[in-house]
Amino acid sequence: MHHPGQATSGHEQVIDPLVPSDQDLVAAVLAKDRKATAEFVARYADSIYGYVRARLAPRYEFVDDLVQEVFLAAWQSLGRYQGSGPLQAWVIGIARHKLEDHYRERLRAPQSIEDEEQEPAAPSSGEFLELLEQEQVRKNTWRVLQGLPESYRLALIWRYWEKASARDMALKTGRTEKAVERLLARARAEFRERWNHAQSA
Repeated sequence: MHHPGQATSGHEQVIDPLVPSDQDLVAAVLAKDRKATAEFVARYADSIYGYVRARLAPRYEFVDDLVQEVFLAAWQSLGRYQGSGPLQAWVIGIARHKLEDHYRERLRAPQSIEDEEQEPAAPSSGEFLELLEQEQVRKNTWRVLQGLPESYRLALIWRYWEKASARDMALKTGRTEKAVERLLARARAEFRERWNHAQSA
């Protein structure tokens, strides 16, 4: 039998008796325990804030409100948490849906997606995804993304980071799939131009 703080061997895991398990924490929050609610916020605030902030940069004015929406939605649906996975992953899932709602609302604006007939020369989806995933250029990639018009930036993040399909984006924004594909092509073309300019500067 191991005592708190005692070393373990193999794959045994030390469980801190002072830190409630996910299930215990959920039960306490549902029982309106104020300390548990404060613990819930303290446990996940940093990860949720970082997750949301990274995806909204540089429009940081939206971050606080969206983080609040995530926690409100989490508390409202906490009774449906089944404990089949980590509570943090469950809360991040809620954040992902809230961000998708944000992308959809921002890209629904009439000026966000124009039905232009001409599609500009642009890097292919595969080329753009490969660039985004290269660790050594990730920081520069995000710097360029933050300088793009909002509709371009959100469309690229939604499509390539959140892995949404153009069809799904079209359904959720009320646009045609072709219009979304044109937006993505223009966004990739603008990204490439700014990327090349940044590399030659």
